[in-house]
Amino acid sequence: MTALEEQLAELQSLASPALHARWIDLTNSAVPRVSPKILRLALAWELQARAANGISGKTTRMIDHLARASPATSPFAPLRLTREWRGRVHVVTVDKHKVVHWNGREWRSLSEVAREITGTRWSGPAFFGLKKKAAA
Repeated sequence: MTALEEQLAELQSLASPALHARWIDLTNSAVPRVSPKILRLALAWELQARAANGISGKTTRMIDHLARASPATSPFAPLRLTREWRGRVHVVTVDKHKVVHWNGREWRSLSEVAREITGTRWSGPAFFGLKKKAAA
């Protein structure tokens, strides 16, 4: 097993505090606010990029292009959203045409579905966890 393979394997056994420390040691930057699973992926990517003596110019250009792409020009990827409400799991899908599907029907918005589920006025994106909570 190579040193890189050993480092990648070690990431799987690290708890959150150790992952945070590893990130700071490796990148000398603040730890991103992501789940441990995503942080492991980011660390693995960093380790592999460093082992390959950095990121290729082609990859850098592709990342820059993706970062600049406006959401309006990016193709819409279908979504599958899940929310548990009062002991029942609700699964909503949004197809590539941005049509919302729930309980065998098409809906005009996520907010309509959230309202139907809860019986009160909710922001659909907030109800399904697509909006960040406002700071107090």
